[in-house]
Amino acid sequence: MASITLQNIKNRLRREGSLQGLILACVGASIGSGWLFGPLYTAQQAGPYAVGSWMIGAFAILLLALVFAELGPLVPRAGAVVHLAHVGNGPIIGHMWSWILFLSYATIAPIEVTAILTYANNYLPGLLQQHSDLLSVTGFAVALVLLAFFVAINFLVVHWVLKINNGATWWKISIPVLTVGVLLATSWHPGNFVVHTQNATADFHGMFVAVATSGVIFSLLGFRHAVDLAGESKNPKRDIPIAVIASVLIASGIYVALQIAFIGGIHPADLAAGGWRHLRFSGINGPFAALAAAVGAGWLAVLLYVDAFVSPGGTALIYTTTAARVTLATADTGAAPKWVAHINRHGVPWASLILLYAVGGLFFFPFPSWQKMVGYIASMTVLSYVIGPVALIQLRRAMPDLERPFRLWAAPVIAPLTFVVASWIVFWSGLDTLNFIFGTLFALLIFYAITGIWRKGRWSAMGWQYMWWIIPYFLGLWGISWLSPAVLGGTGVLGFFPGMAAVAVLSLLIFYVAIHQAVADSTMRAYMQHFRKREADAP
Repeated sequence: MASITLQNIKNRLRREGSLQGLILACVGASIGSGWLFGPLYTAQQAGPYAVGSWMIGAFAILLLALVFAELGPLVPRAGAVVHLAHVGNGPIIGHMWSWILFLSYATIAPIEVTAILTYANNYLPGLLQQHSDLLSVTGFAVALVLLAFFVAINFLVVHWVLKINNGATWWKISIPVLTVGVLLATSWHPGNFVVHTQNATADFHGMFVAVATSGVIFSLLGFRHAVDLAGESKNPKRDIPIAVIASVLIASGIYVALQIAFIGGIHPADLAAGGWRHLRFSGINGPFAALAAAVGAGWLAVLLYVDAFVSPGGTALIYTTTAARVTLATADTGAAPKWVAHINRHGVPWASLILLYAVGGLFFFPFPSWQKMVGYIASMTVLSYVIGPVALIQLRRAMPDLERPFRLWAAPVIAPLTFVVASWIVFWSGLDTLNFIFGTLFALLIFYAITGIWRKGRWSAMGWQYMWWIIPYFLGLWGISWLSPAVLGGTGVLGFFPGMAAVAVLSLLIFYVAIHQAVADSTMRAYMQHFRKREADAP
């Protein structure tokens, strides 16, 4: 069992989140820096196929959302993904997924801060290096101050954090919708949607690669906040499925409209020289504001520069909120020190917030630009959520009669399909990203195994026998990426779609091995009963 329980903590998270608050938290998290930069980078990667990138991303995220719509209410506690990894796969898998999830969350606020400074550089020069999208020395200093600001706001109780986010979210929804309307009305060039023969193959492959590397998946991951804030929802059994599914549909609809407006709004002269991959125009570091100014909508450009603080700022705020709760779960399962779970008398996880600031600040250095961060974050986050389909089938088998407020239709088909699609997204992120992710995870795993020698009586009880599917899964994904074509950073031995086929075969094999290697059904039932008791005892 967990080394500590939140029941033993005097001050607890407060159940003050409403359904509206959860939906707005999810949508608000989705409409952050992604809408400011995602359509630009997706168009550069995929050309006219960029709209397809958002549709593929929406389909993939909806699959994950449907899986967690069933799972979320079953473990309505902060950081539910961590507990779900633990319940069916033993402590060591739970700990690994704690690290994966923590690393994915710790970088969200820094990337939103980077987006704010990238736009601000258009009217406050010096935040970026000259002729670059990389932070300057001044930019690094300002970024650390802004990150501290968003962490400080989170020292308010969650009720007030969600109220602040609710107000910001209505603004964040209105401005993109307004931008779509203005661009469609004033700058519409249907010829931009024509796929030129010489670029057709590269653009088509780019449509898939852009899902992972250009901000598509990153922008649509907001649904997870309904799961992560389950411990503070007034009615999690009803609210989590509704919030998860509704937020994906709302966010994906807005992003598809934005991509159409962006492609149609580019002046053909800006494409004449080098096409989409070499697209350049004045003010490109603030692409939508630059387009608005170019069509004579100066007033909209001003609103967009304001929104370039509000949208990323709101997302940084809510991600810091949920990241702190995810960090609580790492302590709750024993994957982090007990002091991480300290909560003050107002129900604020202050130790987690301080840790997030320290780790988040470090991420500015290896990833000093929005695009450099986004591929890493998207892949790490999706990797953290591939445990969901596995846990769904494990719990269906172990506890078929468990009350499920939302029961996913055709789960035996949808769960493995979701696992395959999530693995594709990780594959599309490219070899460089996988080198960083898997290198970090294996280093942590080796360190944890070595230090287990000094944990008396615990090393043998960590459940290593349940985690052997992880090694061939990670190594298999890395190996296929190494053999993949140059567009993914590989050696070119495998073509793009043969590589995807290999990932699909690997994923299906690993999925069923993971199901077979699950902990005993009786152990899963005992763990779930533990959570249900905690839920009943929660205030």
